[in-house]
Amino acid sequence: MANYVWWFTVAFISCLSMQKPVVSNPQTNLLNTGCSSYNATNLPDFFRRLNASFNDLRNQLSKQNKRFATTQQSLYAMVACRKYMSKADCVSCFDAAVFHIRTCGSANGARVIYDGCFLRYESNNFYQETTGQGNAEFCGKRTASQRHALNHVALELLNDLSTATPRISGFFAATKMKAAGVTVYGVAQCAETITESGCQDCLTKAYTNIKGCLPKYTEGRAYDGACFMRYSNRAFFADNEITDITQFLGGERSSNKKKAVIGGVVGGVGLLLIVLAVFLSYRLSRKPQAAERGNILGATELRGPVNYRFKDLKIATKDFNESNKLGEGGFGDVYKGTLKNGHVVAVKKLAMVSSRAEADFETEVRLISNVHHRNLIRLLGCSNKGAELLLVYEYMENGSLERYLYGDKKGMLSWKQRFDIIFGTARGLAYLHEQFHVCIIHRDIKSSNILLNDEFQPKIADFGLVRLLPGDQSHVSTKFAGTLGYTAPEYAIHGHLTEKVDIYSFGVVVLEIISGRRSNDMHIETEYLLEQAWKLHETGIPVKLVDETLDVNEYNEQEVKKIIEIALMCTQSPPNLRPSISEVVVMLLSDCSTDRRTPSRPAFVSMDKITMVDSSMTTGSSASNATNTFTDITGR
Repeated sequence: MANYVWWFTVAFISCLSMQKPVVSNPQTNLLNTGCSSYNATNLPDFFRRLNASFNDLRNQLSKQNKRFATTQQSLYAMVACRKYMSKADCVSCFDAAVFHIRTCGSANGARVIYDGCFLRYESNNFYQETTGQGNAEFCGKRTASQRHALNHVALELLNDLSTATPRISGFFAATKMKAAGVTVYGVAQCAETITESGCQDCLTKAYTNIKGCLPKYTEGRAYDGACFMRYSNRAFFADNEITDITQFLGGERSSNKKKAVIGGVVGGVGLLLIVLAVFLSYRLSRKPQAAERGNILGATELRGPVNYRFKDLKIATKDFNESNKLGEGGFGDVYKGTLKNGHVVAVKKLAMVSSRAEADFETEVRLISNVHHRNLIRLLGCSNKGAELLLVYEYMENGSLERYLYGDKKGMLSWKQRFDIIFGTARGLAYLHEQFHVCIIHRDIKSSNILLNDEFQPKIADFGLVRLLPGDQSHVSTKFAGTLGYTAPEYAIHGHLTEKVDIYSFGVVVLEIISGRRSNDMHIETEYLLEQAWKLHETGIPVKLVDETLDVNEYNEQEVKKIIEIALMCTQSPPNLRPSISEVVVMLLSDCSTDRRTPSRPAFVSMDKITMVDSSMTTGSSASNATNTFTDITGR
């Protein structure tokens, strides 16, 4: 009976909004939605309180002409409209959000974020929350033609907004900036229930995230638990809604402007110092504080992992038929599956699962499923009730990157696509290392673990699965072909694990993307890809590493040189010489040459030998113990 009342209420609210005249622009472009994985118990009482909450919020928007409202009906709810919106637009955006959030059914928490408004409810008080694991950017689809100018103006504008907005009553500002023939519009908003410092913290993280859309895209948004930021080269609010933020900037404007210029077109005599300053500033801003890492936004970031029935997945994969097999690796085989509703998924049968992991399987899966980024494969759910432990992922039609580098699709990727894959992979790693509420070290970054969507954008797979391996097992061994070509020496030999292990692997993958060669393929006699890249760099002709299938008119030699140098920096030893992944992101975006950060000779691990050049990595007892795995150990 409760469900009938619920759907009747939805239909009634929809009819009310349909009877209103057409409004100008409620800005209901959907950015994010999430439902709690926990359901309410007393459904009639829950829906009664939920309906009362939505009615109260709507009354505050329509009758009291508010743009921000909260209510508490034994249930906590909040709505925020952008303050440049008319009352009619705000109410229409709210009505759309209510209709959308109802699809969460009896979930005891949910949220919906549109361009024009934000709606959230929880069973617990979340009004003081600022940042959390669900923060992300949302980039537009239009690419910029004047990238350098857009980058310069947008960063300055967003810097000013992040500084001024926390100081403005109501935590809202909309403004625009014009320079170098480019006009950029921007808005920033925080929930009015948090403090000024909380607003500043939230917008600082939002500013860091939204930079991921620049300079490529003409518009971008960033959202978090209690704030929203947006920029566009097209007007999305009227000029009479512009906020004068200059009085809230004070003496900090010149300082912020310098930071924005650094992120855009950088030049001058102090180039090295400027770039180093950007690296430090960027990394510090990307690294969540300890308190923030523990502040999870309730249960509304994602719907949570779905519990699939083993027999349904068995049917979907045709009893895990070989014809449906997509690939195999150290964590298990992957099969294509078609569910009863027609959705196509990828099903992984986990191998070598530890006894601890079996006991904590649901906890570990819940952690992985909360990782949400455009460059990371989405874990949809799992099955642990049958004969196997299964993970269900979103399906990538284009398969793995290795197919397009040295497989059946070799030669199909353009230079632009290759650069986008490099950049997107770096962004995905930055999220795992520095933006998620716990640091996740992948440990197995390689071309086969980078999948491509329909637009050839990369998505990293198999992150977090190392938690499910037995404690005494290592997936770095000759059993898994190709892995050692990507593995950092300090991890392969000594077992030393830090984020820099992933940085090393990323550097090798970058060289594969540029060359179209597998890392362990021989070039001449005993020369592997990393060795060849270093020799070409030393002789000043790194461009000879470029895949011969690429048209020479597609790429710029200086850009190729810069990216190869970045890859070589990533493979240096000892590990502290390698840049962080956020530094790599900045270097990839920068127009500056990396000449002043000359990489040193990399350390190299292959299937049949280890070549080390750093004195801190000796062939002593630890290395000798590795001879069961590595047949030859040499130094030079």
